[in-house]
Amino acid sequence: MNFSKLASDRFSCRKFKEQEVEQEKIDEILRSAMVAPTAVNKQPQRILVLNDKEKLKKLDECTKYGFNAPLCFVICYDRDKAYNRGYDGKNSAEIDASIATTHMMLQAQDLGLGTTWVMAFNPIAVRECYSIPDNLEILALLPTGYPAEDVQVSPMHSKFIDIKDMVSYNEF
Repeated sequence: MNFSKLASDRFSCRKFKEQEVEQEKIDEILRSAMVAPTAVNKQPQRILVLNDKEKLKKLDECTKYGFNAPLCFVICYDRDKAYNRGYDGKNSAEIDASIATTHMMLQAQDLGLGTTWVMAFNPIAVRECYSIPDNLEILALLPTGYPAEDVQVSPMHSKFIDIKDMVSYNEF
């Protein structure tokens, strides 16, 4: 699959088969997060893999958007492990973890899996349910699995702003 097709075919999957995701595929997804570009290659992303049914059930205490996926990645970052821009002190951790998450989503798509980026969760509940250390910030939940046969793609998936509203050449 070429990249343009891969990127446009990926959608937020909100209904999954009960089928477990093979460890080899989990490993490939995690490798894609590892090779994602990060500022000064600091790699501040930290990822918790949830694939135990009891651990996954606890997601219901944290969000209503777990979608009963057989796998969920909890994407975190360590701000102290990231690059700080010298000019203004801007920390790259959240950006770096977001890039890694995007790589994971595209890798999952390439492997025939679906994902959805969930930001609507209670971070205090996630921290408590999964004993997330205080030095880590929780960025996103990434429910992952084989898309259900009757999965629906949101009508919003193919609605885009006009490119002229997004792009300017040489000045704003």
